[in-house]
Amino acid sequence: MHVVTSAEMRELDRITIEELGVPGVVLMEHAGRAVADQVARRAPARARVVAVCGAGNNGGDGFVAARWLRQQGFDARVVLVAGRPRAGGDAALHLAAYEKQGGPVADSGGLEDELAGAAVVIDAIFGTGLTRVIEGQLAALIHRLNAAPALHLAVDVPSGLDADTGRTLGVCFDADVTVTFAWPKVGLVSAPGFEQVGELVVVDIGIPRALPERLGVKLSLLDLATASALVPRRPRGGHKGTFGHLLVVAGSPGKTGAALLCASAGLRAGAGLCTLATPPAVRPTIEGRAWEVMLAELDGERPREDALATLLTLAAGKRAIAWGPGMPTSPSAGELLRAALRVLEQPLVLDADALNHLARDPSILAQARAQVVLTPHPGEAARLLGSDVATVQADRVASARRLAELTRAVVVLKGARSVIAAADGRAVINPTGNPGMGTGGTGDVLTGVVGALLAQGLAPFDAAVLATYVHGLAGDLARDARGEIGLVAGDLLSFLPPAFACLTGTSAESTRQHGACSPDHTAGGNK
Repeated sequence: MHVVTSAEMRELDRITIEELGVPGVVLMEHAGRAVADQVARRAPARARVVAVCGAGNNGGDGFVAARWLRQQGFDARVVLVAGRPRAGGDAALHLAAYEKQGGPVADSGGLEDELAGAAVVIDAIFGTGLTRVIEGQLAALIHRLNAAPALHLAVDVPSGLDADTGRTLGVCFDADVTVTFAWPKVGLVSAPGFEQVGELVVVDIGIPRALPERLGVKLSLLDLATASALVPRRPRGGHKGTFGHLLVVAGSPGKTGAALLCASAGLRAGAGLCTLATPPAVRPTIEGRAWEVMLAELDGERPREDALATLLTLAAGKRAIAWGPGMPTSPSAGELLRAALRVLEQPLVLDADALNHLARDPSILAQARAQVVLTPHPGEAARLLGSDVATVQADRVASARRLAELTRAVVVLKGARSVIAAADGRAVINPTGNPGMGTGGTGDVLTGVVGALLAQGLAPFDAAVLATYVHGLAGDLARDARGEIGLVAGDLLSFLPPAFACLTGTSAESTRQHGACSPDHTAGGNK
């Protein structure tokens, strides 16, 4: 599903109205009626519904919703918080239609009386165009709406939410349901905004579905069907050589677990073979702890030419390389990595300390011979961008795109609603995953999954997209089975095969037992 910015949505509206000849008043009618339909599905018959409306188009949607709800027998009422809309505009026409049918209108001074006994509060104050911080009386009003013991339904975007970044502009309406029109807006489906949205319902209001392609919209929201189409098909006559050999370069004293998680995830994600290359000092600790993983030694403290020669020998015959989890932090280890980027030809996924080694000069990634996937958390992304975590998190989509452009790599910016970005501007928001995955080692599992998919022949962007979805889905299945609190990274390993089964339809029992396997699953209640 395409995801649009506020500017793109305005242009889509303009094309529909001015070039295609669909009147704005008709689009508003469709939008408001869709809101009324969602209220009617959730509220008791004849319940009181209060539409709190601004003077712009968002308010116009609220007027239409209130009119349709009154026709269905609800006690729908309108509260104006910014005066009456501009005479002659679409919103004014719909307010007049509502009043002609006997609909009551109050100003914000009568809000308390109107809210008394209300089953539903409709937020139709601000739309996608809000950029200023909400203060003063309007802020107090939204606080009052949030305190109302009713179902909170937002029209298009919860008032106070930046539609492009998901940031709260001072105060934000806390929605149980958000009904948005045509396509999701960036702030509704990315972090942190998705937490304010509740259940997201996207409704068609008559804007042609092909228009985002015409505008060159390059951001989308990942779903189960899209992820399923990326899963590599496994021929019935396949064998371990068919499914690729992954080389994992990872581990150091005290960080052997990261290496084992990464290598084990590679096998759980379908690689036919996996070799784990670690410093000689830690091999005895790892030996025998993962029976299916083959072990090799790579001493990054040796002279660079010797270490590089060993690496190239290990890389021979491997289809992909995963590098970084728990790797040594010494300068010589960083030098080996930088030298390897200039000669390795297999696709690589780089994570953790590999990214920290490259933070001194991220531009070297653009010179790599191989195709590269980076999987930074916000702190690592900030170091690579020469920025800070707050700036990265303030606009996660833009940050991921900047890093992809800088490095010419595919970037997975990890965290709630991970963002996958390519250097050509494509970006995908992933909806799977849950707070239980906020524990050490889950990123190492993701690196192994990306590596396994690269080894099976997926293009780097597709591998990153599918790995991120499956990784989050495995976490959701683990949560469903074991609870969210106390999940550890190792729990994800056993749920990777069921996650893939959800995508391929090979496990009806798994699909039946876990709601996360349903097509509507987006880890946040979004539909």
